[in-house]
Amino acid sequence: MKPKIVLLLGSGPNVLECRDWPKPDNIIIVAINNAWRIRRDWDYLIYPEDFPADRKPHPEDILQKTIHSAHSFVPSNNVFGGIVYCGGTMAFTAGYHILHALKPDILAYFGCDMHYPKNGQKTHFYGTGTADPLREDITLQNLSAKSIRLLVKAVQSKTLVVNLSKEKTSHLRFPLVRFKELIEFRNMDVDNHLRSIRRFIKNSSVEAAMKAENNLGYFLPSGLYWTEQDKMDWGKIREIDDLWVASIRGINTKKFAELIPHTGGKHF
Repeated sequence: MKPKIVLLLGSGPNVLECRDWPKPDNIIIVAINNAWRIRRDWDYLIYPEDFPADRKPHPEDILQKTIHSAHSFVPSNNVFGGIVYCGGTMAFTAGYHILHALKPDILAYFGCDMHYPKNGQKTHFYGTGTADPLREDITLQNLSAKSIRLLVKAVQSKTLVVNLSKEKTSHLRFPLVRFKELIEFRNMDVDNHLRSIRRFIKNSSVEAAMKAENNLGYFLPSGLYWTEQDKMDWGKIREIDDLWVASIRGINTKKFAELIPHTGGKHF
């Protein structure tokens, strides 16, 4: 049996590579912000409340597709502890929303590496843009930690999160896989790789991180954390981020994505 796969598209320059990828019946395409322009067969579009109107798709581009904004993804993020802990940029808020709303077997990221060169190269597929994840924000002090948190929460939900990118530099600490291999996955492959990832997870650090989040109490049901950001302790969030980084056992987390493919399963 084939797994349910959600392909999550961001606006990184490399996302254009997916234009010619096939779309098997077991794949759902979710676009973040401007990524709906990449291909016409997307199923869901997720954007924040302040997304410019002139960048939204026209009615004729939507047809039977579904649009989600803050009123949808904030409650989903609240299920996983709230946006302060999930991370206040769309790569993460959309990921948690997908885990809650779509419950995929595999969540595959592409174009979401959140690495922005400073040498004049393109930062987004449409040219240059504002590097939203790099703004001064209490929830985004450690992007790698936030990606590890998402990975662990996904494993707890029995979802395998992977990164389809070929980029050498990425803030995502997800296992790497090629698209042509991804579409050959079966449910048993998902189970095998989830078992492999669980071997790397240090449960004591996960429990410590979750306890620290609960004790700190930075949970805002509205999701409007920036209205309270000045009252929050940035150092306490950094401490929690460090706990999430430590939850990947005994290895350099920058190499984690490369190591997981060698732990078993023929498709990595």
